[in-house]
Amino acid sequence: MPTIFTRIINGEIPSYKIAEDENYFAFLDISPLAKGHTLVVPKIEVDYIFDIDDSSLGGMMVFAKKVAHAIDKAVPCTRVGIAVIGLEVPHAHIHLIPLNSVSDIDFSRPKLKLEKELMEKIAEEIRSKL
Repeated sequence: MPTIFTRIINGEIPSYKIAEDENYFAFLDISPLAKGHTLVVPKIEVDYIFDIDDSSLGGMMVFAKKVAHAIDKAVPCTRVGIAVIGLEVPHAHIHLIPLNSVSDIDFSRPKLKLEKELMEKIAEEIRSKL
């Protein structure tokens, strides 16, 4: 059975897509820690990020870097942080989170609830910086 991320990649579930190439897909997290919180996933289903082959893992990081630079230009922040938790969904993914302090990347904090229109606006802002 495909993961929720595979279903997003395949267009079966709507998302706020940021970027896509032949191997990777980036979209806004629907329960973000900060405005612009983005997930980067490989298009292949691999549960654990360290089970991804070296070349694909390197490619995923380069793709994430491009997206992070766009987030940094579109969302006011000091930097874009990166986290890999890997427990929520059995599909490897990287969190890119706009940060202004260390506590901004604390996953125990309450998540934001943003309106659809704001999510669309944030996604467009980031896409425009790619």
